[in-house]
Parts: sequence; C-alpha cells; structure tokens
Amino acid sequence: MFVTLLGVTLLEQLVIYQVGIIPSQFYNVLSEKNFETFKSLAVFAVLLILGNSSLKSLDQYVCNLLYVNWRKSLTGCLHKEYFYGRVYYTLNVLREDIDNPDQRISQDAERLCKQMSTMASRVLISPFTLAYYTYQCYSSTGWIGLGSIFGYFVIGTIVNKVLMGPIVSTLVEQEKLEGDFRFKHMQIRVNAESVAFYRAGKVEHMRTDKRFQALLQTQKSLMDKELWLYIGVNTFDYMGSILSYIVIAIPIFTGVYDGLTPGELSALVSRNAFVCIYLINCFTQLIDLSTTLSDVAGYTHRIGELREEMDEIGRKQCDYDPVSGETYEFDSEHELRDVPTETAFVIDKLSYKSPFSEELLVKDLSLRLCQGSHLLVVGNTGTGKSSLLRVLNRLWEATSGTVEMRTCFGPRGLLFLPQKPYLTDGTLREQVIYPLKDIYPVKGAIDDERITQYLELAGVSSLLKRAGGLDERVEWNWYDALSPGEMQRLCFARLFYLQPKYAVLDEATSALTEEAEDQLYRTCKQLGMTLISLGHRSSLEKYHDLMLRLCGGGRWELAKLKED
Repeated sequence: MFVTLLGVTLLEQLVIYQVGIIPSQFYNVLSEKNFETFKSLAVFAVLLILGNSSLKSLDQYVCNLLYVNWRKSLTGCLHKEYFYGRVYYTLNVLREDIDNPDQRISQDAERLCKQMSTMASRVLISPFTLAYYTYQCYSSTGWIGLGSIFGYFVIGTIVNKVLMGPIVSTLVEQEKLEGDFRFKHMQIRVNAESVAFYRAGKVEHMRTDKRFQALLQTQKSLMDKELWLYIGVNTFDYMGSILSYIVIAIPIFTGVYDGLTPGELSALVSRNAFVCIYLINCFTQLIDLSTTLSDVAGYTHRIGELREEMDEIGRKQCDYDPVSGETYEFDSEHELRDVPTETAFVIDKLSYKSPFSEELLVKDLSLRLCQGSHLLVVGNTGTGKSSLLRVLNRLWEATSGTVEMRTCFGPRGLLFLPQKPYLTDGTLREQVIYPLKDIYPVKGAIDDERITQYLELAGVSSLLKRAGGLDERVEWNWYDALSPGEMQRLCFARLFYLQPKYAVLDEATSALTEEAEDQLYRTCKQLGMTLISLGHRSSLEKYHDLMLRLCGGGRWELAKLKED
C-alpha cells in the first residue's frame, strides 16, 4: 500500500504541476488571440482536472486502507500483550500507574492510526516535491529567493516546535480525564439497579459532573495552548503567500527579464509564482502538521506507556502448565490431554497478604489437596478466604512459602467458580461451554443433549425457551435478564458440562436456597468432582471431609469433618 500510495501521489503531483503551469499557457495564448490553441488547451485542462480529482480520491482511499490495516496491526499487538497470562488482571486491579487501559487500546489506538493516515501521503511525497520544486525555484529566482524560502521555513519550524511542546502533556492529561469520565458512566450503567435502590441519583449526578468539570477545565487549558500554535501556523501560511511575490519580484526588479514582452512576462510571472508558491506550500503543509503531530505525540505517549507496562508485567508472569512445562493455552487439544490428577495443590508454609495492605492474612499454611478429599474453607469476612484462591490461582504473589499446582486448568484438571458469576456475550451454548473456544468433547446433537441435560440439572432449563435455543443471538444483557440465583445456576451448568476433576467454589451458592445448594453439590460429587469450597453456611459441612478455618491475624485451623 505504501508503494501504491507513493505511485498515486507522484502521479498526482505530476498532474498538479501541469495544472499549475496551465494559467501561464493561457496568458500566452490569450495575449496572442490564438483560438485553436485555446480550445485544445481548455480540453487538456479539463482532462487534467478530472485526472487530478480521480488521483486525489484514490489517494484518500489508500490512506483509509492504511488506517484500517494500521489499526488492525496495532490493536492486535496490544490485545496479544493485554491478554497474555494475567496482564489484563494486573493492569486493571493491581496497578494504578496506568489509567484506563481499555481506552488506550480502543480509543487512543484508533485516533493515533487515524491521525497518522491523514498525514501519510503528505509525509511520503514531501521529499520528492521539496527536491523538485527547490530545483525549479532555484532556476527561476536564484540563491536569494531559495534562501529566503528555506530561512522562512526554519524560523517557522522552530516557533512551532516551541509552541507545540506544552500541548503534548496537556493532551495526555485530557485523554486520562476523558477515560475517567467514560468509566464513571460505565460504572453507572453496570450498577444502575444498585444505585436506584439507594435512590442515589443526585449523588452520582454530582460526582459525574465533578469529573466532567475537570475534563472541561483541561480541555480549556489545551485550547488556550493550541491557540498560540494556531496563530503561528496561520501566520506562517499567509505570510508565505506574500513571500512568494517578494521572491518573484527580485529577478524582475533587478532587470533579469527586461527583454520580454508584456505577454511573455505575464506567462513567466504566472509560472514562477506557481513554483514559488507551491514550494512554500510544501513547507506550509509540513508546518500545518504541527497540530496533528502534537495529537500523534500524545496518543503515542499513552500507548507507549501501556506497552512498556504490559511488557514488564508479561516478563514476570505467564500461564504456565506445571504438568507439561508448556505455556498454558485454553484450547481443545490441551483440555483433552490426560494428566496426573491425584493431587491438585501442595501448599508448604504459605504466608500471604493483600497487595493493598501490609497486614498478614495467613501465616505458614501447609496443606495437601488430594482427589476425593473435599475441603471447606471458612472464616469471618476479611480473614483471607478469597485471597487464598487468588494466591492458588497465581493472581496474587505469596509473601513466603510455596504453592505447587500438580494439575492443569480446564476439563480433567481444575476450574474456579468465582464469587461473582461471569457471563460472556453470545449465545446460550457459548455461556455453557465457556471458557472453551470450541465445543467439547463432541459436536452436534449429542453435545446439544448434554448441554440440555446439564441446564436441567442446574435448574435453568427455562433459559432454552427464553433465549430461543442454544445458538440464537440474544439482544438483551445476560446480567440484566437473569437473577443472581439464575446466574449462579448457569455457572453450575457450565461446571457440569466441563466436568473438571477439581472444582473450586467461592461462595458459589450464596444466592440460592439450601435445597438448591444440596442438589447442585450432590450433582458435582456424582460427576466425580473433588470440591474446594468457600462459604459461611454450616449446611456446606456435610459435603466436605476437611475444614480449614481462617481465624485472622495469620492464624488458621485444620479439622476433619468426617471420621474414617
């Protein structure tokens, strides 16, 4: 596309040059009153204009294609780094130095590619046009005219560089506040029902307006700084037109063209004016790019920051499969591989704390989680129950000790059911098989029968009718359409379908009755799952063999619930 764009812009410049010198030919023909030549010249001029219009449109089309391909490449690269390992989790939860990574990946990347595509053809053709028109200008005006134009450009560049400096940092701040403002609205959208129950519309109105006012204030500051840049750019543009006539006047008043007739002199002045004005225009276009470059610099800074942070996080972590020694990818081939599953975790003298606190949650915990031995983890709020799962899943780093995972993630391995149900976008089938990319283990009617069976076991078979079938795209949001209990039941249907050897359940039945809880837990055990549960209900004890009680202050107790 670059080669195509270069060819198109070179042809466009050739046509523009012919269009530019046509007025001088018209002056000559009209002064001689040559009607036949005038008709031929008029037809030629129309063809040139049509050709120029076509080439300019093709130029814009290729630039748009460049924009799409640049965005595809840049966003694809950012996605690859963002979803590598648990980089997305670390960026959004544990790191505070990178604001709004979602905005940087979607909006900033899009704007960067758009701005670059608008300036691509001008930057690409500039060396050729500058070289050609510099030669033509030197031939027409000599060193004095050429030196004046180049000196004017150097002064304009320095002035615009000075004026552009403060804009970049302000643009970066504006984009940060833009992301914060958008995030606040997203927060209201996701939690609209909770806010409504609190009747907190006025409070959220005030807080949203506060973010909006901060954004507007920064935008006003950016406009103030851009004002001086616009003054510099526009002054340079209009002063350039006067400079072109001064440059043309030098050889005329020094007597270089004294021997020409008025008609010939008019044609020569028209031709030289076009050459000088176009050379100045080439420089002017580069100066005009100052405003675009300031935007590009701001977006580049934000995306560069994000990439550096993701690269640093990615070097420190990866999804590592301890069984195979390979980097873990959740795909069908990996999931179907047989792996040793007699032991899920071996925990030795593990101590951990929250990344946001210095207080130790658990100290020197030693435990072996084996197949067939169901574990219940209990404790008051804030004693580190969910934190233990984060450490086991390597979302958080342990303070000391070791956690050895001896099985893989996925079917035939281990799966986590987080405290907050996660529902992806898509069909009912995609909800049930998540996080598999493809249907497992078979496709077609047999798999449909399995999914229907597990939806019925989980108590949400009614979803088949509401969703219009397994493969119908629904228009509504799953979180809005389902109650908390239905969301938890749907996650259990997912668990039944995947049938891991170990299931880690973080208060996965908190929104359900004890009768529903009994049915779901019994089904899990009938399907051969070893359960590791977190919860407060005493009714959970009958489904487990061991109970780990977290007492706070680093203390813990391990007790048997069933006698051998």
